[in-house]
Amino acid sequence: MRSASGQLINTPDIEIWPGGLLRARSNADARALSRARHVLRRKRDGLYLAADLPEGLLAMVPRLRREPGIELALAALDHLTAARAGRVDAAGELPLDRLHDRLDALGLDDSYGQRTGLSLVAEPIALTLAGFDRYRRPLWLTAGAARGWRSLHSAAAREGVALDAISGYRSHDYQLGIFERKRARGLGVEEILTVNAAPGYSEHHSGRAIDIGTLDEPPAEESFEHTPAFAWLRENALGFGFVMSYPRENPHGIVYEPWHWYFAG
Repeated sequence: MRSASGQLINTPDIEIWPGGLLRARSNADARALSRARHVLRRKRDGLYLAADLPEGLLAMVPRLRREPGIELALAALDHLTAARAGRVDAAGELPLDRLHDRLDALGLDDSYGQRTGLSLVAEPIALTLAGFDRYRRPLWLTAGAARGWRSLHSAAAREGVALDAISGYRSHDYQLGIFERKRARGLGVEEILTVNAAPGYSEHHSGRAIDIGTLDEPPAEESFEHTPAFAWLRENALGFGFVMSYPRENPHGIVYEPWHWYFAG
């Protein structure tokens, strides 16, 4: 695969991925992705929309120009390809104006934030490739959080402590998908909210939160607190800018999450 630039550009509906990171789902995808400088991917379901090839844009879906948000994404792509080294200085956050639709779909309103003490979290416009997670998926974080994670990971390794990333950035659409899948299995919204923050309220949206695991330990389980990795994090993570967001009996009503750490900087 082609080497990636290491930067993901975010728009409300569509992500612009660097070439060389996404897995092909068909032979046609494989041919396009193998040559793509960038790939436009729909956030709602991960569908590949278009590949930015050296000879021009290749649509990977019918009626690409009717895709919601495509004009904004194409404008961002033009800006990205015109920038030196294929990177842009895109500090900032996406607007929050569509979050109420997501909350309405779950039967939630502003009282959720008031009740939990959680704030709405905007998605960053640009994210940095911080490595790969346990499942060899690209790990996206803000630039500062990516530097912090790499430093934290390296320091632990030097002391013989194995840390691995379980997940980093998640979009609002991805969080809504978690709820939809769990509701399809028969779980109620209130039950899901004890484990997952409502779409728009998860720290993962910020690109500054990371779930951390260690070898031979299942992901996102309370048993992580009994590992040498957790003991090392408790003693050292703050020095790298990371804090544990959800200790026992936290005021947000979220279950104890010893694996979830936030880059406070």
